[in-house]
Amino acid sequence: MDQAQIEIQVIGSLSQIAPEEWDSCAGPEAADGGRPIDPFTTHRFLSVLEDSGSVGRGTGWQPQYLTAYLDGMLIGCAPLYAKSHSQGEYIFDHNWAHGYERAGGDYYPKLQIAVPHTPATGRRFLVRPGYEEIGQSALVQGAVQLTADNRLSSLHVTFCTEQEAAAGEKMGLMSRASQQFHWLNHDYADFGDFLASLSSRKRKNIRKERAQANDFGGSVHVLTGDEIESEHWDAFWVFYQDTGARKWGTPYLTRRFFDLAQDQLRDDLALVLAKRDDRWIAGALNVIGRDTLFGRYWGCIEHHPCLHFELCYYRAIDIAIARGMKRVEAGAQGEHKLARGYLPTQTHSLHWVADPGFAEAIANYLRAEREAVEEEIEVLTEYGPFRKPQVEEQQ
Repeated sequence: MDQAQIEIQVIGSLSQIAPEEWDSCAGPEAADGGRPIDPFTTHRFLSVLEDSGSVGRGTGWQPQYLTAYLDGMLIGCAPLYAKSHSQGEYIFDHNWAHGYERAGGDYYPKLQIAVPHTPATGRRFLVRPGYEEIGQSALVQGAVQLTADNRLSSLHVTFCTEQEAAAGEKMGLMSRASQQFHWLNHDYADFGDFLASLSSRKRKNIRKERAQANDFGGSVHVLTGDEIESEHWDAFWVFYQDTGARKWGTPYLTRRFFDLAQDQLRDDLALVLAKRDDRWIAGALNVIGRDTLFGRYWGCIEHHPCLHFELCYYRAIDIAIARGMKRVEAGAQGEHKLARGYLPTQTHSLHWVADPGFAEAIANYLRAEREAVEEEIEVLTEYGPFRKPQVEEQQ
């Protein structure tokens, strides 16, 4: 197949492309009406970000969606953004920016292929089935060419798949290793079955935490689909604002995002809310993929011991087991997740830097960082909560 026939286009809004056309590349596995592997790159999710003002003018995330056409047919696309800062990415390059600017360069704007405000692994080079190799190659080359033609400092592809990271390296991009904590479902029948796989001390600690968490004087509700109503978003917005103000200064998502989510995304969402004295006091938002539950946002207006662990981690495990899901991705950072059954997992990103000298310095840094990440994952896994195979423990 002649790659010269491929036409690369940039569009500034998803309103310029039909949902079914974009999703033919972003979620072809859902063409039969099932769930996409993850909803984050679907037309509906990215459109809600855009239509709610969570990306676009004034946010530092300016859409520049990349599309690749072969003989008039879309064979690939990518959620590409021009970035004027490094917020909402979760793969930190602030030190790169400072170094680049100290050397006299302008690090921003840069280009970013990512799902804004979402540290969840998934495909970033979205390709129609049957066009995987040529489509992925065209998107990578198109993104690099766009960066170079506009004399921008760099291109970044964050939370891509391991396969994409390997393919990107072969095409000249630099691969970066990071880590998160994920819970894996080993065909557990229920939460008790999961607990049985842990060491005795960890089992006791988790049982104690869950008992303490559920003794807050109220009730916990897991809502999805039509069970989610406007009042729940009103409450969750308050929780989200509190967390956003403490973590980022200002929340990344707008209030309208949750209104649009109610209309367009509620089947993709599982909202875990705690109610006490007839008012909602805390909540955690999860996004439902085909095999993975993605933990996203948490917040509260009352602090109760261990309630955060219950709503964010243990209820997520309950949901995943009940739905037969293979894993829970609990978001960025957090070694405290280890004791709760979430093990360190390597995540991936790709980077292209225009300046050869700066690119060489970053490549050297990334090699050392990868070794450190791999060593840390090995050590943390060894200290994980699971029973050692050779050790038999009493319940």
